[in-house]
Amino acid sequence: MTRLSAADRATVVVTLMIVAAGVWVFLAGPLELMPYHFGADGQADAWAGREAIGAGLAGLGLLTGILAGGMGAAAGRAEDPARVRALRSGQVLVLICLLGVSLFAGVSSVSGLTSMSAAAPMAGLSAFFLVIGAVLGRVGPNPVAGVRTPWSYKSRLAWDRSNRLAGRLFFLIGLVGLAAAPIAPQPLGYQVLIGAVVAAALWSVVESWRVWRADPDRQPF
Repeated sequence: MTRLSAADRATVVVTLMIVAAGVWVFLAGPLELMPYHFGADGQADAWAGREAIGAGLAGLGLLTGILAGGMGAAAGRAEDPARVRALRSGQVLVLICLLGVSLFAGVSSVSGLTSMSAAAPMAGLSAFFLVIGAVLGRVGPNPVAGVRTPWSYKSRLAWDRSNRLAGRLFFLIGLVGLAAAPIAPQPLGYQVLIGAVVAAALWSVVESWRVWRADPDRQPF
């Protein structure tokens, strides 16, 4: 019997935790409507009952198991140690992203949080992006996590450089966001944080195209 890696065990635990949280909200969550979407100003602008929120959380849990479990299975089949490390990093990134989304969705909904444009939510989002940035640059080519563009799939150099750039930018944005959260005027602080993340993502996409175009070993379309 093959022994599960630490990432595989974490996948099982995180999946069960998110699904269990979803089932709890579905069966015993608050009876009043809960927020599940926030606008550009950080204010809640859509609401739903506990059944919809609970089902959504449980669905996120199942998605975590499918995506992170698939990455783990691919890593288990890989023979090249570098490929294994790259896939495991992708598995960890999937876990971080979906666990973070689930935590934000669950806590904001159950607590009745009506605004993300405040110091604590901004700090939480900043920490989330910082952790993503710390892992993103180590992720190897895969269909699930990272800067996945047509150009990064056609050039390993484009994949590595665009993901490293995205990781550094996300880490820096998270670090600055954490430092600014207690003093940033709101909703401007929240809006700048989200805008910076969008800009970093777009920059990384352009970088994947730029490097692919200059890579003599690129694959043609």
